[in-house]
Amino acid sequence: MQKGNKILIVEDEFIVANDLKMILKRNGYQVIGIASSVLQATTIIETQKPDWVLLDIILKGTETGINLAVQLNERHTPFLFISANTNQGILEAVKETKPYGFLTKPFREKDLLIMLDIAKERFNTEKKDQKPLVKATESKYGEEAIIGSSPALKEVLSQVRLVAPTDTSVLLLGESGTGKERVAQSIHLLSLRQQQPLVVVNCAAIPLSLIESELFGHEKGAFTGAQNRRIGKFEQASGGTIFLDEIGELPLEAQTKLLRVLQEQEIDRVGGDLPIKINVRIIAATNRNLEQEVAMGNFRLDLYYRLNIFPIAIPPLRERIEDIEILANHFLALYAAKLKKNITGFTRDAITQMQAYSWPGNIREMQHLIERTTLLAKDPLINVLAFTDHMDGQVKVPGHHSPKLGSLEEMEREHILRVLESCNGKISGPGGATEILQISSSTLYTKMKKYGIKSDFY
Repeated sequence: MQKGNKILIVEDEFIVANDLKMILKRNGYQVIGIASSVLQATTIIETQKPDWVLLDIILKGTETGINLAVQLNERHTPFLFISANTNQGILEAVKETKPYGFLTKPFREKDLLIMLDIAKERFNTEKKDQKPLVKATESKYGEEAIIGSSPALKEVLSQVRLVAPTDTSVLLLGESGTGKERVAQSIHLLSLRQQQPLVVVNCAAIPLSLIESELFGHEKGAFTGAQNRRIGKFEQASGGTIFLDEIGELPLEAQTKLLRVLQEQEIDRVGGDLPIKINVRIIAATNRNLEQEVAMGNFRLDLYYRLNIFPIAIPPLRERIEDIEILANHFLALYAAKLKKNITGFTRDAITQMQAYSWPGNIREMQHLIERTTLLAKDPLINVLAFTDHMDGQVKVPGHHSPKLGSLEEMEREHILRVLESCNGKISGPGGATEILQISSSTLYTKMKKYGIKSDFY
């Protein structure tokens, strides 16, 4: 028995628990027990000391898997969630416990084993003092590099390093402009498929009538206007990686056909007679909350399960304040050279302005701002940024005076207050402060407590 293979199963459904036990034992793991409640699990943990715990969210008794996760963190015992629960509030609470994986029911044996392998590798990596992936990625991409050294970015790159060598499906989550395509490129270049094609598909840009032909191809004469055979994106990517950007925009009919491709690893060209076998690694991305889309009936639950094997959340730029100056200087050097202008950098006031701004358009918005600022700049050192009127209500165009700025904490406190006022004090849910600020309710309450914001303020 290998070290690190002692597993406790915490699951109140006997059939699911027994299936897990059989899968694990078949693949060389030692199942030291099955518990149906937190109390029972705690007793086994104290006496048997498992290396890993697989736990469901809803258990027998008054305490949940989330309560047990808190205890496991205190004991430094790694754990993974296995659950069919898609309630947004519960999932937010699960994320706060920082599990080493989350597998949705129903699951395949292969998905469970891959998740365990990745979780163990991630756990072992965290115990070592390894250098971040940033420089290696920069050397591959040059000006298109993933740039930064913030803790939030290092966490993303650590996950990229773990999942890249596998064939596991990856789901990239994050706002528009955060660099999801750059992360997908990094995963591909660090994989065993790096010599094969990476095919990028913008699902939101394909006309509804052409989705099937674009993804799976068509035979000559398959429909009016099909004058030649077309090789679809999946067939083009065979042997390599396909990146399905904005996967949440696919209509339900296309989702059904995509699910079959993922399960069977074969496609049917429109008008074709026989299925075609393919070998493709899937990376998908979305700026939508797929859990909410599932709840609203806009996204297939089984497809969500299939894609969500290894989710990576890409942080917005406002959560990477340490990277803002690095990124700004990178784009400045790029556009100064492109426009043949002798510009050496930014003043401290200019950097402070950028760090205080909320960047709703993220890195893409910064890139456009720096290009515009470089074009308008007349001095070697930039002091005034070419903010436009629509950018978060701030008017900072050349020749205008910027509003008085305070510390980052003062600016954040004022911004939170303005948001709370705008939504009449509503914290969560549609139109609530957490939705506008793009943070969890627990994070917002922590910040409110930190800044002394009480209900009578708004």
